[in-house]
Amino acid sequence: MTESNAKEAFAQLTPDHMLDAIESLGLRCDGRFLALNSYENRVYQIGIEDQSPLVAKFYRPGRWSDQAIIEEHEYTQTLATLEIPVIAPDKDDKGVSLHHYESYRFALYPCRGGRAPELDNPEHLEQLGRFIARIHAEGATKKFEYRPELDIERFAIEPRRYLLDHNFIPAHLIEAYQGLTKDLIEQIQQCFDRAGEVHNIRLHGDCHPGNILWTDSGPHIVDFDDARTGPAIQDLWMFLSGDRAYMAARLADLLEGYTQFYDFNPVELHLLEALRTMRLIHYSAWLARRWDDPAFPLAFPWFNSMNYWEEQILILREQAFLMNEPALVWD
Repeated sequence: MTESNAKEAFAQLTPDHMLDAIESLGLRCDGRFLALNSYENRVYQIGIEDQSPLVAKFYRPGRWSDQAIIEEHEYTQTLATLEIPVIAPDKDDKGVSLHHYESYRFALYPCRGGRAPELDNPEHLEQLGRFIARIHAEGATKKFEYRPELDIERFAIEPRRYLLDHNFIPAHLIEAYQGLTKDLIEQIQQCFDRAGEVHNIRLHGDCHPGNILWTDSGPHIVDFDDARTGPAIQDLWMFLSGDRAYMAARLADLLEGYTQFYDFNPVELHLLEALRTMRLIHYSAWLARRWDDPAFPLAFPWFNSMNYWEEQILILREQAFLMNEPALVWD
């Protein structure tokens, strides 16, 4: 099957297809079926007869190779053996975690619940810092072979080019967006230059509060789908927002736990707002690339509107100001 046909089949993936795929592994589904919050892939909680429910992730075609998916699985399985609270995919009796059914690729995970972390709770942030540090300590032991690095080209230059080339930005805002993002990319590069040589390690890659499930016994860290190589600050900055004093206090809480298990290089703080800016540009391009998937206009009806792009320009102008400010200081 061609990649185009696989993408079409993915867009038409039905509950029946998913249940048939899971039962092809010898499991018996009991009919319970709950869609979970995921758009890049299709993720569902599936009831299984005589055992706990499972979470099934069906992978979007064309995004990751089989080798890259398996590499992520092996990383999370290693972390789980180190008793770090990540949710790793299950293996079958042959040791296989990535399964194929017709044109679909999927993995099964244990079902874990939880709530969002309290980002103004120093104890939550300190505990979260400890677990992220333990992930990074293992992540630093070797490099990914099949997964890319987080860099300016992939997360800012190429996404900007895609948006400008595919007519998503309203005509009267194109010039403003084009000039602003050109200047922002220069500022991002200057932030990286100020940081100097930074040690890149294997990361979670998308470590935001939505990927932390908090329980009375602590957090579970989920969804390593965006795992890649990059600076450690990438897995920390998404817990930092608000004014400068508030972010500095939250950073201190995170690093209080983090530095118990892994060293933090403070020069990486020069990258904090640069990485935030890159994510904003990349996120818009991600929505644009997926706009032909019927799930996206339903889930993000505000995208591709004049209000969206006007607001993006205002947010990016604020980022231009913030990248000119001194980096946060960690005492």
